[in-house]
Amino acid sequence: MVLTFLKMEAGHEDFDHDEYSRERAPAAHAPEFRVSCSHSEGPSVSLSEDLTPSINDLSRIGGIWFPPGQQQPQSEQELASKMLHIQSKRFYLDVKQNMRGKFIKIAEIGPDGRRSQVFLALSIAAEFRDHLNLFSDYYASLGPPNPDTVPDDGKLKSEVMVKENRRYYLDLKENQRGRFLRVSVVSQTMSRGGPRSQIAIPAQGMIEFRDALTDLLEEFGTEDGGFKGDLPEGKHMRVDSKNFYFDIGQNKRGVYMRISEVKTNFRTAITIPEKSWYRFRDIFADYCNKIKDGADKSSGGNASQDETSTSK
Repeated sequence: MVLTFLKMEAGHEDFDHDEYSRERAPAAHAPEFRVSCSHSEGPSVSLSEDLTPSINDLSRIGGIWFPPGQQQPQSEQELASKMLHIQSKRFYLDVKQNMRGKFIKIAEIGPDGRRSQVFLALSIAAEFRDHLNLFSDYYASLGPPNPDTVPDDGKLKSEVMVKENRRYYLDLKENQRGRFLRVSVVSQTMSRGGPRSQIAIPAQGMIEFRDALTDLLEEFGTEDGGFKGDLPEGKHMRVDSKNFYFDIGQNKRGVYMRISEVKTNFRTAITIPEKSWYRFRDIFADYCNKIKDGADKSSGGNASQDETSTSK
């Protein structure tokens, strides 16, 4: 078998694997690589020497290739998988597990081979399953497509799901090719117009999709694992031209707060472990008190000078 590495330009990748499997890294400027395999006479491997270090990176985004005797890292484990053919598309529903808990990866493969995917925590997958019931009933109540009655944006019915710092938009839409359900995932910490992951399910396949999702949830439940309590919702504040986002998350090290500063074409963030929150609060409170005391003393001194000038 011959392994061929195809270089892809940075930023061209549509594979957002880190949504539930690892912390989102800053946009990389290094090139990415894709591996394709082809059989030839006799077992042989073609591997460029300068590409060897990138194998670990490749295995991290999907377990593409490992030398004989070396197993895929156990940081992420696939528990089950289902495949659906809906019209000209293929959909893969994979239940996976990592240190943060269980989740479902839904991948859409178009007729041209183009791949789109979204990641759902099991609790959100259960909510999505319930929405599929409602969308299916609504779709069944619709008459034949009529271009004169379609809204300008093509949306027939919409719902929104929220999980921590992410929003999941469900839109039943209609265009010249028919009716379909678009599922879009948007991180609330991204600036407006930032990247989003989305899939489109043909409306005729919503019931089949719901049934497959139900089978997986009945087998693996709807508990995400990890921290058992409800994490607080994110908060946002705006100061002049800057936006600040406060989001509570969880990884294998525990609960943390991410504070993001977002401007146009600029984003930076810090992460504060939960065990340090009280210390951070005390430091902020101390500075607030010192600034306030300094301002009070300054205003008090000015008032004394004014009184002295008046008495003279």
